[in-house]
Amino acid sequence: MTAAAGELTADWLTVTTADGPMRLYRVRPHPDKAVKPAAAVVVLQEAFGVNDHIQDVTRRLAAQGYLAVAPDLFHRSGIETVEYTDRDTAMRLIGELGAEQIVSDISGVLTHLADSEGITAERTAVVGFCFGGRAAFTAATALPVAATVVFYGPGIASGPHASLDKAANIKGPVLMFAGDADPTIPAEDLSAIQATAQRYDLDLRLVVFAGAGHAFHCDARPAQYVADAARKAWLNTTEFLAETLKAQS
Repeated sequence: MTAAAGELTADWLTVTTADGPMRLYRVRPHPDKAVKPAAAVVVLQEAFGVNDHIQDVTRRLAAQGYLAVAPDLFHRSGIETVEYTDRDTAMRLIGELGAEQIVSDISGVLTHLADSEGITAERTAVVGFCFGGRAAFTAATALPVAATVVFYGPGIASGPHASLDKAANIKGPVLMFAGDADPTIPAEDLSAIQATAQRYDLDLRLVVFAGAGHAFHCDARPAQYVADAARKAWLNTTEFLAETLKAQS
């Protein structure tokens, strides 16, 4: 089921986490709150916060018929969004967020969805971009989400917040996108991820786009955007979510 753009209703609310209140951008696929979506998608931000681009992605997922939400993972810092040109601040903020904080925040979102919307973790997918891709994979190693989509998530296989060593805990299927021209995700990291998936018999589907670099899906950054790769990745994502969330509903 898809929703027309005019039917979407978006708002901000506050949810409780172990580290205090956190803002949540929420988009419903139908203006009547009595019409309850069967499944939810949690959208995890790039290194720049829940900005206009991430809000647009959240609306696009709600248009597929899901309750779509995007938590403000920078809530501890008091900084809501970061300009694309301010990489120093962006890198500092994501460097401060390790597995404990990420799992705590997404657990808070899942609790809210279950308590307020009647949608359990087993009917919720997590979709993350850049830093949010790393966060989505990390969440999947600790929480029983139905499915996970990782768009060019660096730091999964190596780095201070790597979570590949916990991959055996992943319950649902994972769809992962990368570009072979992305210096933040070296080929050896992708090889390590594939080897780990095989070792633990995980349902991990890796799609690598030739000639695409980091953030190839972000149309708000023309220098990084690769239209063909973005289109194909989005189609794969919507088909994957329809497959996995329908199976869980």
